[in-house]
Order: sequence, then C-alpha cells, then structure tokens
Amino acid sequence: MRRLLHPLLLSAACALTHAGSAAPPRPNIVFIMADDLGWADPGFNGGKAALTPNIDHLATEGTRLTQFYMTPVCATTRAALMTGRYPFRQWMDWRSEDFGKPDYLELLGMKLAHLPDGTPTRRILGLPTEERTVAEALKEVGYTTALVGKWHLGEWLPGQLPMGQGFDHQYGHYGWGIDYTTHTIPHNAPAIFCVHDWHRDQRPVLEKGYSTDLIADEAVRLLSLQSKDQPFFHYIAFNAIHGPLEEIPRHTDTMDKRSAAIKCLDEGLGRILGAIEKHGFTDNTLVIFTNDNGGLTEEVNKPWRGTKNTTFEGGIRVPFIARWPGRLKPGATNDALINVTDLFPTLVTLGGGSLRQKLPLDGMDMSAVLLENKPSPRKEIVIEVSGSVRLPTLRQGDFKLVGKELYHLTDDPGEKSDVAAQHPGLVAEMQARLKAVGAQRPPLGELPILMDPALPYVYGRDENQHVPADIKAHVDALRATQPKSYPPGQYPWPGAPKDGKIIYTGDGR
Repeated sequence: MRRLLHPLLLSAACALTHAGSAAPPRPNIVFIMADDLGWADPGFNGGKAALTPNIDHLATEGTRLTQFYMTPVCATTRAALMTGRYPFRQWMDWRSEDFGKPDYLELLGMKLAHLPDGTPTRRILGLPTEERTVAEALKEVGYTTALVGKWHLGEWLPGQLPMGQGFDHQYGHYGWGIDYTTHTIPHNAPAIFCVHDWHRDQRPVLEKGYSTDLIADEAVRLLSLQSKDQPFFHYIAFNAIHGPLEEIPRHTDTMDKRSAAIKCLDEGLGRILGAIEKHGFTDNTLVIFTNDNGGLTEEVNKPWRGTKNTTFEGGIRVPFIARWPGRLKPGATNDALINVTDLFPTLVTLGGGSLRQKLPLDGMDMSAVLLENKPSPRKEIVIEVSGSVRLPTLRQGDFKLVGKELYHLTDDPGEKSDVAAQHPGLVAEMQARLKAVGAQRPPLGELPILMDPALPYVYGRDENQHVPADIKAHVDALRATQPKSYPPGQYPWPGAPKDGKIIYTGDGR
C-alpha cells in the first residue's frame, strides 16, 4: 500500500535534502532514557553534581533542549517515542497494567474481567502491531536495532513485544517497574503477587545482579560486537530510578536510596559513553540522554509545578541532551519547542529512512532545528485529551490549558497564576481544539483477550508455557514473603490522579 507523507514532514525533509550538495552521513543512534528522574536531579539543572558527573559531562559535549516535552507517565512516552503519534490514538495513554486495576477501570465505566473459572484477570492492551515503529523504519534502511532495558508497551502477546515491533535483539523487562535485584514485577494487577520479568531475546532468564548494572553491561557488550560497516540504533531504557528502590549495591553508606540509585545510573551512562569511545563510534554517533516523565515530587522537578502523572510542567518537561560531534554544538542550549513524537520523524530522517506510512504522524522532523538552529515548526502540543485519567491539556505558543485553568508560561513558568478569567475566548478556542482532536480517539472496544493465567510465572504468553524450574522456584519463594491481602479498597499500587493531581508516597510503585 502506498504510504502518504505528512505535508509538514515532506517540506522539512526536502529542505534538509537540498540544504547542501551532499547528504549528511547517517549516524549511529544510541538513545538512552532514564525513568522517573526529576528535572532538577542532574547537576546542570541545579542538582547535586556529585551524583551526575557523567550526565553533566555529556551536557558539556552536547546540546541541551530546554523545552522538550515527554508525556506524564512511562508507557505513554514510550508509545509516542516508538510511533511518532499521540498515545491516545492507540489508547496507549493508558498503561497495560491499568486494565487490571478496578479503580482505574471504574473511570472508563468498565468492570474487572474474569476468566471462565471466575478468577479476576487483566484485559490485554499493548502497542498495536499495525503501528510502524522507529525501529522498523530504521531497519528498512539497514540499521541493526536493539532494545536494552524497559519496554512497557505490552507484556503478553508476541506481536506486542520488542522483537515483534522491529528490534533485532531484546534484553531486559517488559513491564512497568521491576525489583532491581529479584527482577520481578511486585504485583500483577489485579493479582497482588509478583511475576518474573527478565528476558533475553524474549526468553526468560534468571540472572544475578542489579538491573541498572546489567542493562549497562549489555549495552557495553553490544557495542563491542557492533560492526562499523552497518549503522545501529540502540535504545537503552534504564528502569532507574523507578520504584521499587530496594537493595542498591553501593553508595548507600553515604547517600539515601534515591541518590544512590541516581549515582548508579550515572555510572552506567559513563560506562556506555566509554564503550562508544573505546570502539571508535564517537564521531558518527548521535547520543541522546533524556527521561520519560517528571519525578515523583515537586522538589525534584523544581522550578516546575507538578509531578509524574500530571500535565503540569513538572510532569512532562524533562532534561534532554543530544551529542553528535561536529554536527551539534557542544555546551549549547536550544529553546525550541519539541515533543517526544518529534523524535520518530527526526531520527528516521537522519537515518535516511522514509516517513511515508499509512498511519499519519503527529511528530515533526526537527533535523533542521537541531542541526541548523532553525525555529521549531511546532506551535502546539496536545498533551492529553479527554478519556485518559489526566486532565485534557494543550500547549499553544506561550499559553497552556490544563483542564479549565490557563497559564502563560513565559510570564508564569511555575504555573502559579490561572489567567483563564482574563482570556475566556482563548480558553474556549483551546477547549474546542482539544475536543476536536480528542474526537479522533478510536473506540476502545471490549478488549476480549485476557491474561490467562491471571498470575503467570513470567511475562510473555508463550514464555509462560514452558517456565524453567529454577525460575518457578525463585518466584514461589518471593511470593511466600508477600502480603496475602490488602484492606478493602486498598491496593499495592498508587491510585489514579484526581483533579489533575496525584500525591506519591514511598517510591511510587
């Protein structure tokens, strides 16, 4: 089928092609993403420099984007990154595990599903196979592709797992937040007991080690095997510093657990950067470091208001560094408005791939913005539409509508003064825009595929059919130590946001 190119992308791609007499070299791409890091955690944003020396050094070698926006939570960001499309288009503004949570399902007017024997279980939602991912687009033009770390776009059906979505190699976990040392998801909503979630090329493996270190180990190993004759796309998605923050192998003698986890993350990044240098990839490798959403408290997101799972700036504006020697200015900042959906068309364009596809992109190619310092073509970001657990939110220029509240981000970057009463016409226009875009949300349907069994030993439907005995014993031993029940109306997961706000306790698991 002939694929159509978004007009804005076509013009941007043509401008890039004709900007010079020779096409730029195709870079290797190493995309490194942290999890639940706050805006103010890196030293270059006012955090403790002793915790992030490698992140900060990368910032001196690359360009920092000051207005880069992710989505409010883990899975939605990953869907936008992979597809270049707003997550509501696939209902990926809901996380897969939410369809096993009675309190979340109630917001959709849905009830918990049950297996034929009456056991409550989860409805299956994951990134649809008809979506074209950035990994698939880069593979089309000769890139080797690898995912190391967290996936969070489906944990059950083969087509919704990484190797069904364009990755040649997979290592890490599928679900939301593993225990760093046991490599299990602490609960499988609605079941309250843990599930093993550690895999290599979509086969379960039982390994010892701290997940941050294991992810860095694998990233370094892959770089040592990578040929210089073929470009590569390595997506390294650390689960650090997402909860649960249990045993951390070092630094806790002088630091709190969260700080120690950040320090371990920074060390992992340093090892990956060292391997890029060691194997001679530095000059032609685009390295990106960023984070999937805001941190759990406003303290770690200063000066922004809000947290993860909210649409205030603290939930969605994240640190972002891009380094490409000779192509991106070192030690610089770029204030261009850029959204996570823009990464798909930008990376595919830089890789020499095609943006022609059946499903239209929401992202815009930012190649010229990054490489030539041209203005961003983006005038708005649709952050949330109705139908999610968060408030419908839209940024247009300097204004941002959060539910019924309006903020002027240039005058009020901390979103402290609601100016909706002063701009009723603008509020009406922005609400109408959100309603029009939200009307494009497809029907959810009944989600007839259920997780069966409701409490698997491992994630991955096919993997769970033949679970090694040592993994079964490992999981059984852990389940024996877990709480057997919770008081009525209480669950081992945070409740949904209310009125656009959420208060996380503990490590946010």
